[in-house]
Amino acid sequence: MCRHLAYLGPRTPVGALLVDPPHGLVAQAREPRWQEHGSQNPDGYGVAWWATDADTPCRHRSTTCIWRDPRLSTVADHRAGAVVAAARLASPGSPVDVTGNAPFVAGSYAWSLNGIVDGWHDGVGDAVRARVTPARRAGIEGVTDGEALFALALDDLDRGARPEDAVADVIAAVDAHTTGRLNIVLSDGRHVAASARGNSLFARRVEGSCLLASEPLDDDAWERVADGTVVAGDASGLTASMRL
Repeated sequence: MCRHLAYLGPRTPVGALLVDPPHGLVAQAREPRWQEHGSQNPDGYGVAWWATDADTPCRHRSTTCIWRDPRLSTVADHRAGAVVAAARLASPGSPVDVTGNAPFVAGSYAWSLNGIVDGWHDGVGDAVRARVTPARRAGIEGVTDGEALFALALDDLDRGARPEDAVADVIAAVDAHTTGRLNIVLSDGRHVAASARGNSLFARRVEGSCLLASEPLDDDAWERVADGTVVAGDASGLTASMRL
């Protein structure tokens, strides 16, 4: 049900996360090892990267599967100190349309959902979208759960929430209506928050960087993030963890 990753650290080619590792995002999109729902992620992908100190990330999205997109090589050449990327397996009932591809971006933030909100197209989506402020709700482009949940998080951030609290609050809002698998990544290019809720999430602890991914990208030392946990970090590594 999608694969995603987030990176903060020294400037590096985007391809060093997506293409070069033996189980980078391209490999795990095509042949996932930890994915329990679906055998591949062929319904497009997206990459957001902070190429400079500018607050607003660059982004590329495509409905072409990541291992076949001819533009991937161009994206992979960009150097960035922060990256959020995702390969998609569309949820049942959701169209394969670029508006449904994470990462979603707004201002300085990028967001990815690896999971599903149960009953989204059977009334739950309407109930969740109703919780979003009217102005922001009017800006939602597509019909997917991931984009609407991002809008909900942005409202929370506007009220002063920390990224990790915004992630936890969104999960609590979904829990008020339904069940689901809710692995989320939220980053502003300087900080990152991520949840493990029903899908795998791993962290690699290397001094001077923070790397989170649905699956280990290589055979280095990775730690699995406990299910039901939100973690937060910056370029120095993971800095906080809390239970949902």
